[in-house]
Amino acid sequence: MTQALAIAAGGAVGALLRYWTSVAVHSRLGTAFPYGTLFVNILGSLLMGFLYIWLIERLAAGPALRAFLLIGVLGAFTTFSAFSMETLNLIEAGQPGKALLNVLISVIVCIAAAGLGIFAARQL
Repeated sequence: MTQALAIAAGGAVGALLRYWTSVAVHSRLGTAFPYGTLFVNILGSLLMGFLYIWLIERLAAGPALRAFLLIGVLGAFTTFSAFSMETLNLIEAGQPGKALLNVLISVIVCIAAAGLGIFAARQL
């Protein structure tokens, strides 16, 4: 039950962080491309890689803290469902090039960001 409550609390925090981050990114870069979702997915992947190593290998954090941060906060912060919908919207709007670019950047850069997070955590 403790883990479930930690996930729920983390999910609320992550959802708000996602919203605020997306709004901030879109206010700077516009909405012609899903920059906000792309940014949170890259940042979330980086943090997931880093915190996974940091919490498990470095701090031996308890299951409630791991659940709060990794499943709750970062699970709600990253936005794969929004990424999917925005990509489909680009396709339906007749912009398959932008849709493909969004898919390629999201997949490649997010995996690289998670790897970078793991690397950074292991260096500390």
